Amino acid sequence: MKIIRYENEAGQIEFGAINASGKTFKLDGHIAQSPKVTTTPSYVKKLLAPIQPTAVLCIGLNYRQHAAETGAKVPEFPVLFCKGLNTVQNPNDPIQLPVHLKSNEVDYECELAVVIGKTCKNVSKKDALKYVLGYTCGNDISARDWQKNFGGGQWCRGKFFDTFAPLGPCLVTADEIPNPNTLSIKTILNGQVMQDSNTSDMIFDVPTLIEFLSGSTTLLAGTVILTGTPQGVGMARNPQVWLKPGDSVTVEIEKIGKLTNPVEAEK
Repeated sequence: MKIIRYENEAGQIEFGAINASGKTFKLDGHIAQSPKVTTTPSYVKKLLAPIQPTAVLCIGLNYRQHAAETGAKVPEFPVLFCKGLNTVQNPNDPIQLPVHLKSNEVDYECELAVVIGKTCKNVSKKDALKYVLGYTCGNDISARDWQKNFGGGQWCRGKFFDTFAPLGPCLVTADEIPNPNTLSIKTILNGQVMQDSNTSDMIFDVPTLIEFLSGSTTLLAGTVILTGTPQGVGMARNPQVWLKPGDSVTVEIEKIGKLTNPVEAEK
């Protein structure tokens, strides 16, 4: 099932299911508890991020070719950092380039986002996918100057600005993607393909990440895991490519769809 979260004409937030013809109908029940598709059409005034996360956990250096392009050593364990809930942005809403705490080096990163559907802890790799509600597209926007030079050796400052985690356009339930490590994944900037890879290039696959992240740690239902980005980031290009006002950036993942956001300066 493809599920969207949206604001209706009355300003209420609802969930809907997209059928094969592209029409959307309201859902009855919680999305993590086998909701029923009604016969009532959805009126989508505004498309929202498909999930309100309880946490946003992110994995760095998780594609072999991306590690190679940055000259980084392949990690022995998954590299974890976090984003705040303030970073989540809706499809079609702007990525805002920081002005008050200025960054001149804001980068795109297409990522497969995994949504945990049941609170869990100490999950085995064998059982890991049983705890996945579904998948969506994510964009791990990164201020490289704050990440690399001004953050005191920590990544979070460069990853934690408002709007730096667009999610969407829909949540595809896990039954439709039995193997999340076989999906093509792209970033398209102003019509030009910048990243073009497959989730099979992950160093640590999705079950391994869930096993690692849940080790001695409770993953709440609603946790979003951003699973890393492939090669082709702006930082690694020659010349380097940074996001600028007026840009349009799209993350496209097979079986999920396209997440598009314009880029503007912080108000």
